[in-house]
Amino acid sequence: MKDISIGELKDRAQDLRRKALTMIYEAQSGHPGGAFSAAEVVAYLYFKEMNIDPKNPEWPDRDRFILSKGHACPIQYAALGTLGYFPEEEMHKLRKEGSMLQGHPNMRKCPGIDISTGSLGQGLSVGVGMAVAGKRDGKNYRVYVVIGDGELDEGELWEGFMAANAWGLDNLVVILDDNGLQLDGTTDEIIPHLDVVKKMDAFGFETYDIDGNDMEQVADAFGKINASSSGKPKFIDARTVKGKGVSYMENQLGWHGKAPNDEEYEIAMKELGGR
Repeated sequence: MKDISIGELKDRAQDLRRKALTMIYEAQSGHPGGAFSAAEVVAYLYFKEMNIDPKNPEWPDRDRFILSKGHACPIQYAALGTLGYFPEEEMHKLRKEGSMLQGHPNMRKCPGIDISTGSLGQGLSVGVGMAVAGKRDGKNYRVYVVIGDGELDEGELWEGFMAANAWGLDNLVVILDDNGLQLDGTTDEIIPHLDVVKKMDAFGFETYDIDGNDMEQVADAFGKINASSSGKPKFIDARTVKGKGVSYMENQLGWHGKAPNDEEYEIAMKELGGR
């Protein structure tokens, strides 16, 4: 765990948003809404919580991070580039042919990506496998899996929850980026926030319900997880705002997978504290 203040972590989250925004703007392709909602969690994990080494991305004892909602990868790329996993100039090549920064995380191209993701629901299954391997090999690493609320519709996800409970994977931490904006596939109506915490209690998880865009609450949840001796897998329902930080993007489903134009980019950068 690194020595960094809450104020600095808040600044890091905003910096990640600015970098992700620039990547998406320059590529004119990407998913800003779900990237921005996850900024505080990603910033806390990469700059405070996780035991990782950018100079040795495949260090066997590192903590693992899985962005199961892989379309939000610009926010993860921003963290990796800032930490030095690759030269920062690579962040100007998002979604370009041959780039290490593809539209979804690719472990064969980008240093620091522990598993390729994008097919919703599969990230947790891999995370469960990594946590099982850590137990088997006597390793102390943790596995952090960020999932999206849309993934709750995937049966594979719930099978992963059951497996984590059955095997007592207290080295697994699942964070739900719960921005409450997904469509019902049959009616095209927006599905509101679900009461997931009660379900996860029933599935044998140690649960936390927080404002996922409030860095103090994020820090408090991870502090409690680090102090826990329950022996249970952990679940954080991080209630967030899609498009957080940019007024015209916040809570707007249309900004799920849309790049800003020149004027929109300038407005967003100003609101995020950039030039």
